[in-house]
Amino acid sequence: MSLIGLDVGGTSMKAAIVEGPTVLTTESWPTDRTDPVGGILDFAAHLTSRAASLNSPAEAVGIALPGIVDESTGTAVHSANLGWRDVPMLHLARERLGIPVAIGHDVRTGGLAEAVSGAGRDAGDFVFMAIGTGIAAALILNGTPYPGTLGWTGEIGHVVVRPDGEDCACGNKGCLETYASAAAISRRYGDSVPAEEVIARAGKDDHATQVWSDALDTLADGLAATTLLLDPELLVIGGGLARAGETLLAPLRPRIASRLKFRAPPRLVPSELDDQAAVKGATILAKRLLHV
Repeated sequence: MSLIGLDVGGTSMKAAIVEGPTVLTTESWPTDRTDPVGGILDFAAHLTSRAASLNSPAEAVGIALPGIVDESTGTAVHSANLGWRDVPMLHLARERLGIPVAIGHDVRTGGLAEAVSGAGRDAGDFVFMAIGTGIAAALILNGTPYPGTLGWTGEIGHVVVRPDGEDCACGNKGCLETYASAAAISRRYGDSVPAEEVIARAGKDDHATQVWSDALDTLADGLAATTLLLDPELLVIGGGLARAGETLLAPLRPRIASRLKFRAPPRLVPSELDDQAAVKGATILAKRLLHV
């Protein structure tokens, strides 16, 4: 018998079918932008069929969703990227698949995986921040993600770090996400140059240097505020931008420290699970359904 972990992204979905500690197979499908909910259910159904074909029928499925997610009811409350509101995803998935289903928020689910088997496994309380197309965070308390009252916790990407700054898709101005996400770095540089190339040009190209410096400064502002509010033991950075490694973390550490005048900064480390964090976390959610 197997478990399925499925991570839904804005452009693609990733999944793994696991039996005990063994990964039987991994798969990826494009996200259906015209019918994202139907596409998710189709992919999940395909995965259960695939598990059966591997002679390891699925016992449970965990699905990690982007946007605002109410895990307590299994509702996909809102996703600006995928255009849904108040989708009863738990009900729909259970009805389609006929097996137990767990619904989680993608970043909180990734943080759970980091707590269980990644960079946060030896930490009690820590913050996991995913920097990709957008920016979001998960507060991990005693190894468990804290969802907040209605599932809105962790929206650090929409903390205002530059009052009266650039317009954000959320309707505000100067949000962290408008300066420091991978999408923002590419947009602010221009010419459709991807963020990783902008980072590579920093130090050689004045415009790239300024865009990258702005990203680092605003990230430091957000992480310093997070540290002062929550006092985490550890800051774990994941998402696509984290693949820059020490190119990101080395200049970010002193910037955070310089903003914390009366206390030492927490340790700042990269994710150990990379882009598989939410898949692994979704599998953990599925496993826990069977051991309640």
